[in-house]
Amino acid sequence: QVQLVESGGGLVQAGTSLKLSCAASGRTFSSYAMGWFRQAPGKEREFVAAINWSGSSALYANSVKGRFTISRDNAKNTVSLQMNSLKPEDTAVYYCASGDYTRQEPSEYDYWGQGTQVTVSS
Repeated sequence: QVQLVESGGGLVQAGTSLKLSCAASGRTFSSYAMGWFRQAPGKEREFVAAINWSGSSALYANSVKGRFTISRDNAKNTVSLQMNSLKPEDTAVYYCASGDYTRQEPSEYDYWGQGTQVTVSS
């Protein structure tokens, strides 16, 4: 059974930073791409960032490009999302997900975590 557990969410002020982590278990972590998505109240789940199996290639949503950085540690089975210069519009539940390829569509990912809340106050 694949398990993804996010951590690191919280309440922060605009302009500050936060780092999310996702711990994976249940299958060979280094064989799969990992993604971060977010969902704000009343909105659809949207792509944030994704990274390929080796960490050599990453993809970002335009809304976070230059502010967020995705990384992974295959030795520790973790993927992280460093979020800088946070804005109130970044407020959402953030999910990590595992899939075969580095894609932007949620349907391309097989397994999901439970999510962690990020709230950015103005």
